[in-house]
Amino acid sequence: MQRLVVLLPVLNEALGLQWVLERIPYEALQANGYETTVLVMDGHSTDQSPSVAASFGVLFIDQDEHGKGSAIRHGFREAVNLNADVVVMLDADGTYNPTEMVRLLNGLTKHEVVIGDRLNGDIAPDAMTRTNYVGNHMLTWFASALYGSASNDVCSGYWAFSASAIERLKLNSVSFEIEAEMFASMVHEHVPFAYVPISYRARLGEAKLGSTADGWNILRKLVTRRLFPTPLM
Repeated sequence: MQRLVVLLPVLNEALGLQWVLERIPYEALQANGYETTVLVMDGHSTDQSPSVAASFGVLFIDQDEHGKGSAIRHGFREAVNLNADVVVMLDADGTYNPTEMVRLLNGLTKHEVVIGDRLNGDIAPDAMTRTNYVGNHMLTWFASALYGSASNDVCSGYWAFSASAIERLKLNSVSFEIEAEMFASMVHEHVPFAYVPISYRARLGEAKLGSTADGWNILRKLVTRRLFPTPLM
């Protein structure tokens, strides 16, 4: 059996977290050879997220610093400490279907990273505003052109990693630019990756991603990491 860590970054996501935890496909994962540990990285939630995690008996850790990027980087360190062979990362807001992680994991037989592709998948009509939809396509196109490597969805929050890929990624993102930086680092470090179409639905609870400000931060991170392959700490 391989050790799988399912990494869920959380900040006041009680509704989404419960929805996700109810749908972790433990039986299908076991049938595919995975022993699964769910790791919730909490950004100091003030809602019922801690009690939801406790009711499901999953690991719950307060992250070192605020921000999604900080949660993911801290979560990677915790996964290494858990001797993870593979890691699946997805947002705990109900936008991603946990049962589809098996399809991402199947792709790790040929690649070191597999990314869920929303833009060529099944997007529910109310899942993205028009601004977010256009912005995601523009950022993805820009990333592909800037790095000379095709990206299907540079802002996707659904990823599967081999342990060796995590060790090779060089990251310093604090917030929502983390996915763009992971793409940049994969290209720089020559980590083989692929995309799998996925479904995407409307989030549960209040949105935290700001369309314009976060979009500019993502764009700036793409440009910065193109100029500096090793992140400035």
